[in-house]
Amino acid sequence: MWVALWIVYIVWGSTYLAIRLLVRTIPPLLGAGVRFFVAGLLLCGVIAAQRGVRSLRLTRSQIASCALLGALLPAAGNGLVTVAEKNVPSSLAALIISSVPLWVVVFRFATGERPRPGTLVGLGIGFIGVTLLLLPGRPAGVHLIGMLTVVLAALCWASGSFLTPRVDTPSDLLVTIGWEMLFGGAFLLIASAAAREHVDLGGVSAESLGALIYLITIGSIIAYTAYGWLLNNIPISKVATYAYVNPAVAVFLGWAVLSENITALTLVAAAVIVASVAGIVRQESPPPAELEPGDRVLDRRVALEQLERASD
Repeated sequence: MWVALWIVYIVWGSTYLAIRLLVRTIPPLLGAGVRFFVAGLLLCGVIAAQRGVRSLRLTRSQIASCALLGALLPAAGNGLVTVAEKNVPSSLAALIISSVPLWVVVFRFATGERPRPGTLVGLGIGFIGVTLLLLPGRPAGVHLIGMLTVVLAALCWASGSFLTPRVDTPSDLLVTIGWEMLFGGAFLLIASAAAREHVDLGGVSAESLGALIYLITIGSIIAYTAYGWLLNNIPISKVATYAYVNPAVAVFLGWAVLSENITALTLVAAAVIVASVAGIVRQESPPPAELEPGDRVLDRRVALEQLERASD
């Protein structure tokens, strides 16, 4: 669990910087579409080579579920962030995405769940940390429409995360993720064509190309697989804590790579965020006896074996 969590914490924190570098010379919808479609093809290709093409077959219900999750997670969740980062700094985008846990709590209340009081306290503390990071104000040149685009991305990502263990998907975790990325990438490529995006291949920088390769391999295949495993094996509120750690990682990388300043207030905010993560993880760790019959939790041994085969 902790290996998967830290992969999502650190790698997805770094993808905000990679996206910012990507969109410098590659159109956002096209770049995001290529990212997920190629990642989906690679993952499905490995599965087919190891277990045969039949292992990729889906029922009609599973096709609909994978298409829905592909539209909400990679297409809308990541795609909208990529579009916004054309004008919104990577660190600010990461901070706005930290609202994901709040949306998740709203969905839980809407479906009759009642999060533990400690979880709500942890979310509140985490939001205070994010607020501290925002105290200096919005950077000059950042338009409200760009920030609202990231807010919409957070809402879409939270809804996809909430629905993942509740819809009909293939029992094989990697097959589900492969199809989600294929659908999400296809939707983004269609959107790119509709928006008439154009890329000058001769004008694509090595920096943007390297960022795209990183996003396809590390940011999509590895981190997305870890995220999918977490959604099916641990409480959603614990998974959502990544949204508090990612901003801290993004702010640090902004300082290290783009020479952005890190103030004492930023360090204090990072400490508050980490403390909130620790509190939520402790609150959302129920003993096995609390699991009810019918809960959608994959066998951990099987899931780990699938991840091991994928890394071979």
